[in-house]
Amino acid sequence: MTKTLKDVAAFAGVSVATASRAFQRPELVAATSRDKVLAAAAELGYSPNRSARALITGRAGVYGVIVPDLENPFFPAVLKGAQARAHQLGAQLLITDAGESPEGELPLVRTLASQVDGIVLCSSRMEEESLREAATMTSLSLVNRVSPDLPGVFADPSPGIPSAVRHLHRMGHRRVGYVGGPSISRSDAVRRTVIERICTQAGMEWTDIGSFLPSVEGGRHGAEALLLTEVTAVLVYNDFMALALMERLRSFGVDVPGEISVIGWDDIEFSALVTPGLSTVRVPRYDMGAGAIDLLHHGDARPTRGADGEDIPHAHIGLPTQFVPRGSTAKVTVRA
Repeated sequence: MTKTLKDVAAFAGVSVATASRAFQRPELVAATSRDKVLAAAAELGYSPNRSARALITGRAGVYGVIVPDLENPFFPAVLKGAQARAHQLGAQLLITDAGESPEGELPLVRTLASQVDGIVLCSSRMEEESLREAATMTSLSLVNRVSPDLPGVFADPSPGIPSAVRHLHRMGHRRVGYVGGPSISRSDAVRRTVIERICTQAGMEWTDIGSFLPSVEGGRHGAEALLLTEVTAVLVYNDFMALALMERLRSFGVDVPGEISVIGWDDIEFSALVTPGLSTVRVPRYDMGAGAIDLLHHGDARPTRGADGEDIPHAHIGLPTQFVPRGSTAKVTVRA
């Protein structure tokens, strides 16, 4: 026999109204009561009728998530966080891949908009004008991107990058390079600015080695460009690239970290499994995904007006990063 909301409420020992709110507006229900309702629903095999709920609440109970590349190991943890939070809110995710194409993101938003309650754009590289157009179609929140017009969750380079650069300084490094990601990446531009500022403060030389695709091939090309410089340590746009860069350096007979120290960004799972382990800046990816869903669910997509007349988005949430030292960094012994 199909179980109803009334059955769930009786099993959980709460009122039907409380059980209904646990699915529709969980933020209004005490955590203990909400957990009882969700546990009862799981035990009884109850699932809310999404079509009926949409008619009553105006919500489809589905959020869209657009990522630039599902093969990039940065995104699984983001998606896990988003999915876990969506499930807590009684919603589901509809995930799609933009294929590393900024031009492909807006058509995907247009396709998903009528099917979802809002869309999370991960590491979006759309122009601001395109983002504004997308926001007219549905509620949006951003992951790993800051826009003046939209709410979002991003990885704050502090204290991660300053800690990483100062670690290199203590190891005797005075010439530091940066292998960057796509030139249109906003987060890449922020990191360059922070690296330059911290290096200047520490009396270290900073070399911009270039912009590369955020892929294995990009990391290999970054390694080749790196060898044309005199740096003794390098920070890399992401761990995926850093691991490929290390592999390419070894193929040229360059010792890591004996000749060049390497630091990545993200702390993906593979970073601790290679030899030497990759020193990196840990990004709270799970929390970023969960936070982006919260922004959509609580409706923080519209800007408020500040005292100076400027629009102030409800939420630009910067989550702190953390430097994680491993075996790919060491004291300067060669090329110093």
